[in-house]
Parts: sequence; structure tokens; C-alpha cells
Amino acid sequence: MKNKIFGTDKDWTGFVIRLTLGLVMFPHGAQKVLGWFGGPGFTKEIEHLTGHMHLPWIVSVLVILIEFFGAISLIIGFASRLWAIAFSTLFIGIIFTAHLEYGFFMNWFGNQKGEGYEYHLLVIGLCIALGLNGSGKHSIDHLISKKSNP
Repeated sequence: MKNKIFGTDKDWTGFVIRLTLGLVMFPHGAQKVLGWFGGPGFTKEIEHLTGHMHLPWIVSVLVILIEFFGAISLIIGFASRLWAIAFSTLFIGIIFTAHLEYGFFMNWFGNQKGEGYEYHLLVIGLCIALGLNGSGKHSIDHLISKKSNP
């Protein structure tokens, strides 16, 4: 029986999807956890999410952990389906708490008060594809899947 969480085919599709998502999300997580890429670091990000965004502290911590550890896990291909669910949930929440009021489009020309949610829909779409496909080639999931299904 194929393992539903770690099961994956040795294909390029899952590899490309998870690397794209992981590499795009890693700088965001590193900003929040480590203060890299001009980010605030953990303490200031918690202050922003709880104070400015009015999120409960546990949700704020989960946001940060998903973006950082989820991105790393996607890059190495570990539990990609679970991280896809986590990122989808996160980005649905981001749409409804911070971007829905600004409409669909990003603020390409600086003429809106905020950013739209088109980017977030792309992330959710990648997550759905990853959830359906699995981690693909060169992943820890593939190694786990091979061992459980010789």
C-alpha cells in the first residue's frame, strides 16, 4: 500500500513545484526568523503579527514556523504534502486578513493602498498541485516511499 503522506513518484513535476515554492518562501521565513534579507527577525515579527495584525500569539508563531521550516522542508522534499496543506491554510488566512480588501491585482504601479491577492492564489495553486503529486525526484519523501514500498 502506497504511503499517502510521503508517497511520491520519481518525477520532475513534484521536484520543480516544491523547489519553486520552497525557494520563494525561504527568504520570507528567513526574514521573520533570522532577520535576513532586511527582515525584522523573530521578536519584531511576533510584535508585528500580534500588535499590528492582532493575531493570537500562537497563530503568529505558526505563521513564522510554517514559512521558515516549511520552506526548508519543501526544498529537501520532506513531508511536502503536509507542508502544502500548511502553506495553503496560511495563504488563505493571509488573503482574508490582509489582502482581500485590495482586490485581485498586486500593486504594480503603486496606485493602491495595499497589495491584492493574485500572488497568494498562485501559491495556493502550487500547493494543490504539490499535494496531488507529492515531492517527486531527489526528495526525502521518495526515499521514505521507496523503503516502505520495496
